[in-house]
Amino acid sequence: MANAEKLENVAGRVADCYNNGSKVIVVVSAQGDTTDDLIAKAAEINASPSKREMDVLLSAGEQISMSLLAMTLEAMKLPVVSLTGWQAEIFTDTNYSDAKVERIIGERIRKELDKNRIIIVAGFQGIDKYDNITTLGRGGSDTTAVALAAALNADICEIYTDVDGVYTADPRIVKNAKKLNDISYDEMLELASLGANVLHNRSVEMALKYSVTMEVKSSFEKVAGTKIKDVSKVEKMLVRGVTRDNDVARIIVRGIAERAKPFDVFKLLAKSNISVDIILLSESRDGGEDLTFTVAKKDEAAALKIVQDNLDFLTAKSVESNAAVSKVSIVGAGMTSNSGVASMAFEALVDSKIDIKLITTSEISVSMIVDQSDAEKAVVALHEKFL
Repeated sequence: MANAEKLENVAGRVADCYNNGSKVIVVVSAQGDTTDDLIAKAAEINASPSKREMDVLLSAGEQISMSLLAMTLEAMKLPVVSLTGWQAEIFTDTNYSDAKVERIIGERIRKELDKNRIIIVAGFQGIDKYDNITTLGRGGSDTTAVALAAALNADICEIYTDVDGVYTADPRIVKNAKKLNDISYDEMLELASLGANVLHNRSVEMALKYSVTMEVKSSFEKVAGTKIKDVSKVEKMLVRGVTRDNDVARIIVRGIAERAKPFDVFKLLAKSNISVDIILLSESRDGGEDLTFTVAKKDEAAALKIVQDNLDFLTAKSVESNAAVSKVSIVGAGMTSNSGVASMAFEALVDSKIDIKLITTSEISVSMIVDQSDAEKAVVALHEKFL
């Protein structure tokens, strides 16, 4: 969507779908760096603007995209209408900058479809019960698309991006990464949550909840993508993907004297809406216990300050953090019925002389914290071991 040439490419894909007899609803994101440019403009005026006014401003990016794409289709003599989030009747909660879709009425959309029009909807935005514009946060346009597909019982929700599907690893890191023909909701949700940037986990959660079949496809090449659906084909792959997430900080609270106090750490963090991921509680060399956990990098400074300010209450000696770490993960539903997966993962990293700082497992994933400088090497080693 970044320029006229890319707009014409998108319009061509939309026209092909429409001319093949489909009813088409297109959800668009902002062009190129528009969102970043708008944030910069706000900063020039006000260092700490309200989230409400930021939502009003940032929603303009998608509105520009929707109107330009509609104009491109008009030039092709196709019937088209563009709709903002509120015109499309996408209602959300009042959590500005990270709102959740609560319901879609869709009456206006149905009327336009009955007129045989192509509908362009501004993604990433909605309206709350007070008629205020809201935005949906990261992955907002993907979430908008899935929400509309669910509300309107669409046959499929196609997500067009700069890759032609979901791969077993990032092809920029692993040269022999394989494209998957299909993948289950649970596997895709785990991959998205653990660092795969193809889809945002909120959109996959919604697709799972409402059984919306999704397909990740290339914006530039007309080739089959990867379908995300209830049950994927068994491809004899124990592990379906390897991911890397650099958005991680490790925090260690040392020398906690009272056994109950580690739980108070999490209570304090929860009050500031800071989520904790991997957790390890171990005996301290200096007596008491050491509590190690990870948070998102954006929360590192706040989490560190909260613990630092409460060391006496927590009966702890010190706290430290390290943001130069990454989380590498292997994901696959087949792992639940196969023993030895974790040991194979350890072996792959040990053989590559990579130090494992922390580890956590779930039914369909194993995640390990390593030095960020080793992250890409770890992904290659794990992919080589399993795939």
